[in-house]
Amino acid sequence: MTAGSTPEVRRVVQRGLWFEEFELGVVYEHRPGRTITEADNVLFTTLTMNTQALHLDAAFAATQEPFRQRLVNSMFTLSTLVGLSVAQLTQGTIVANLGFSEIAFPKPLFHGDTLYAETVITDLRESKSRPGEGIVTFAHTGRNQHGDVVATATRKTLVRKQQA
Repeated sequence: MTAGSTPEVRRVVQRGLWFEEFELGVVYEHRPGRTITEADNVLFTTLTMNTQALHLDAAFAATQEPFRQRLVNSMFTLSTLVGLSVAQLTQGTIVANLGFSEIAFPKPLFHGDTLYAETVITDLRESKSRPGEGIVTFAHTGRNQHGDVVATATRKTLVRKQQA
């Protein structure tokens, strides 16, 4: 640097991984987790026109076995599970979600629970029809603050390759 010149600033932009950066079998832990509030659950449930009383009616839910309290909407759980992975895996590098399969909710989430997410890459292949892109299969797992699995899902995505 010479006198009077401005130093060049190195910049780092947060992004997901390019296709070539994914590794089979690696476990990506997504942090921080997300504590689910009553407001989150009621807003998501009403925005999506889901009138299920188990999500909205505390008096009704209190009479229902085995949980006796409102349950977090499972579609909100799934959306949040995937959302927790975005910054680390697909921010700015994904082209599209191709599909979801093997979705399960082995235990419910309740208001005040914290959802933690992790993802394992289970398959990688170059796209046959779209040069410059590849297909990545993610196995997402959501756990509550006690470590109980509350959601699992397999997701196939179309991801960009790094441009040379």
